Amino acid sequence: MNPYPPELHPEEEQESSLQSQVTSPRSRYQQAPPPRRSSGGSWMSRLTLLVSLLALIVSCVTLFLILRPDEKPPEEEPPDVSAEEPVTFRFGDRVLTPLEGMPLNPYDRSAFTTDSRGRLVYEQDGKRAKTGVDVSTYQKEIDWQAVAADGIDFAILRLGYRGYTEGGLFMDQTFEANLSGALDAGLDVGVYFFSQAITPEEAEAEAAYILNAVKGHEIAYPIAFDWEPIAPGSGARTDSLPNATLTQCAAAFCAAIKEAGYTPAVYFNQSLGYLRYDLRELTEHVLWLAEYDTKPDFYYHFDLWQYTHTGRVDGIQGDVDLDLDLR
Repeated sequence: MNPYPPELHPEEEQESSLQSQVTSPRSRYQQAPPPRRSSGGSWMSRLTLLVSLLALIVSCVTLFLILRPDEKPPEEEPPDVSAEEPVTFRFGDRVLTPLEGMPLNPYDRSAFTTDSRGRLVYEQDGKRAKTGVDVSTYQKEIDWQAVAADGIDFAILRLGYRGYTEGGLFMDQTFEANLSGALDAGLDVGVYFFSQAITPEEAEAEAAYILNAVKGHEIAYPIAFDWEPIAPGSGARTDSLPNATLTQCAAAFCAAIKEAGYTPAVYFNQSLGYLRYDLRELTEHVLWLAEYDTKPDFYYHFDLWQYTHTGRVDGIQGDVDLDLDLR
């Protein structure tokens, strides 16, 4: 089949072109009219170009998705701990920050119940806290056999006190009778001393006074440092005692008691525990809390709990302090 159209053969096209160049010199500078194309061919060319362009875009996108590195989801930033509110607790109208490193109250509040006598009981894991009393000359003469028969396991006796104006040391008038009576009744016995020490040396002197008085007696329960503030206007020598010095006095007392082979303790109420003592310096000793309630709310750890000052026990006239040994 002849590929060329019948109107013009290649030889004729070449000859015609040469003739044109000879006869018309300006024809080289004149633009030849564009070839005429049918409208159908123009539309098809554009469609073909568009399809090719779309195919190229799809290929590029596919290639990008295949070759791009795996993207990990953005990691959540850790919370800004510095911006969190610090842990606090309330004591009366005060908001307090916990002492760092101080053990907290470990007791199950639901395990505190009341027995048939109206006394508090703490029982957990099959173990029941012992019940005790602490007494002084204000309870007058005590029938210790009746006390023991009324469900009391231990007694903590006031041995003596320091005067709050001149600082003298004095023996409790009923201590000797209470000591022999409680021991004869089979009770475990501890003692406490009402301190008004203003230096660690005075606290050590109080400890020496106690150790001399209990020599030869079986003291199975703690020997406690009981420092308490005196009412304003009483002229107490302890009025301006710094908190740090108070803690040092308690620590010095306990060290002397421990060195002598006894168990030392520090007695305090919530105000002293929160606002005066640095209890972190005393955690190696027995902590004896006074908080009058049916469940202890004190924030920190303690071992003995004086839960009322209006208890009633056979053999004791009037009100008496009641305690639980939670150790």
